[in-house]
Amino acid sequence: MTVRIVTDSSCDLSAAEIERFKITVVPLTIRFGDEEFTDGQGLSAEGFYKMMAARGDLPSTAAPAPGAFEAVFRSLADRGADAVVCINLSFALSATGESAQNAARALEGEVDVRVVDSGKVSVGLGLMVKAAAIAAEAGRSADEIEAHLAQLKDRVIIYAALDTLDNLKKGGRIGTAQALLGSALSIKPCLDLTTGVVEEAGKQRTRGKARAWLAKQVAAAGELEELALAHGAADDIDAFAASLGDAPAHNPMTVTLIGPVVGTHAGPGVIAAAFIPAP
Repeated sequence: MTVRIVTDSSCDLSAAEIERFKITVVPLTIRFGDEEFTDGQGLSAEGFYKMMAARGDLPSTAAPAPGAFEAVFRSLADRGADAVVCINLSFALSATGESAQNAARALEGEVDVRVVDSGKVSVGLGLMVKAAAIAAEAGRSADEIEAHLAQLKDRVIIYAALDTLDNLKKGGRIGTAQALLGSALSIKPCLDLTTGVVEEAGKQRTRGKARAWLAKQVAAAGELEELALAHGAADDIDAFAASLGDAPAHNPMTVTLIGPVVGTHAGPGVIAAAFIPAP
């Protein structure tokens, strides 16, 4: 059985990883005022942060239309896929998964499509997508991959330290972290994104303390199967990565730039850590 893996552009996987694991990515769109860009095609991650810094208005995002997913699903089936597993960012944070589900329903009886709510964002989603792609490469069935993802969903942990709440507040994705809105401007909010919604996990008075808090969460998990870091053009990402040490649990560790989809809501300077504790 040939199973192909699809995800959306919030996964923050590198181009090399996408090519290596034969993953198909359906892009979201980014809007700056009246200007609209296709994530990863009309606007790079680097260009996005430069544009956000230069403009006064905050960007917004839009989910792909069901037709975009339908075209991808049909194309993969035409090229020999027996089934497609589409893993999307948390349904609680985006309508992207709903678009994928609508596309799957439109192809019911023609293409076997499984749409999975990862319950994750950014590199947390990326870890699940890679795991699914590795399983597909090993010849696992769509049923087996779905079951594996359901188990993995409960194991992937994501924490983030933000530099600003402006983007999250404007985008309406503040979740249960509403209490942070009354904090002093100098407070650095710390979030738990593990359950697929934004939850307050703490607040620190300085950037350095926020980084230390994030490192502590990683260390407290003990031995890790995987560790992925992501950041919103943070100039201190190297210092943070170095603070984690070189324990075997942290190798290999990936570090990627957060793309425009998550960067729109998390804002510049965010640092996130997604990891899977060893059983």
